[in-house]
Amino acid sequence: MSVMIGIDPHKATHTAVAIDTTETVLDEIRVRASKVQVQRLTGWAERFEERCWAVESAGGLGYLVAQQLVAAGETVVDVPAVLASRVRVLGSGRSQKNDPNDARAVAVAALRSDRMRLVTVDDHSRVLRLLVKRHRDQAQLRAKHCARLHAMVLELRPGGIGGQISVFKANRLLAGVAATDEVTRHRVLVATELVADIARLDEVLKASKARIATAVAASGTSLCDIVGVGPIVAATILAYTGSVARFPTPASFAAYNGTAPVEVSSGGRTRHRLNQRGNRILNHAIHIAAVVQTRCPGEGHVYFARKLGEGKTHKEAIRALKRRISNRIYRHLNADADTSTAPAN
Repeated sequence: MSVMIGIDPHKATHTAVAIDTTETVLDEIRVRASKVQVQRLTGWAERFEERCWAVESAGGLGYLVAQQLVAAGETVVDVPAVLASRVRVLGSGRSQKNDPNDARAVAVAALRSDRMRLVTVDDHSRVLRLLVKRHRDQAQLRAKHCARLHAMVLELRPGGIGGQISVFKANRLLAGVAATDEVTRHRVLVATELVADIARLDEVLKASKARIATAVAASGTSLCDIVGVGPIVAATILAYTGSVARFPTPASFAAYNGTAPVEVSSGGRTRHRLNQRGNRILNHAIHIAAVVQTRCPGEGHVYFARKLGEGKTHKEAIRALKRRISNRIYRHLNADADTSTAPAN
């Protein structure tokens, strides 16, 4: 008998519920999050010979238990939290919010769908994802420091720092401020500390870029051949796409990254609007590539200009270019996958 086991992971505990093909609950267990959590789960599930584990958010809160199950030789699929919650409220007939119902909803969602992502052992894409996330967090922190510094400098000199904030321009401005009172002196002191924080983050980001460039080169990807795709964008694409084999067509990949337009037709009128779904981090990476292509001579620039000539707005033309770039990225990813699996001569 085929059994689907849903897991609702938490920080302190994990709840597992086993169901059969008729969605009938066979058994459930709750284990503490500890170094023996997988041994307890697999020991409890030994009676179910044909079993598959469905872990909610296997890339997030359920990451560790999912990876441990895969390492133990189990078959594991990743169930998005949104899908599990919809099943719990609309499909399971049990709207009460508790761990067993949540785990059952995860199992039902996996049982009903044939497009759940199979969890595999971490590969190089996980390394890239760690590096990209670290880089993005540090870049966002630098942007916050720059915003605070700009607000502080506006209290010291009209207009503040013109253009993009840099350590050199900030130090030069602060050196020319006469601290004639305690308030001004402390403003300069705080601003100087912010400049030091920005300088430190500049060094961190410089080292981060070099580390990501090395990791991208080690992946052997050809994505950097696309205009507008540098090491950071390439690393982001590889990190958040994972295995391209899970996308059977360019359209499915475009739907995943949010570059496929959403139809909002009514009656005899057919039109499309911006797609705000999909992976927004991946979508942002493709957007960066699109903006670069609009400014650089080449096929992308020509395509963008043609769309503007057809009466498209600037945003509509950018969206069309992003879809075009998505298709090209898809081709490069498949070509790289074919190259990596090709037998050596």
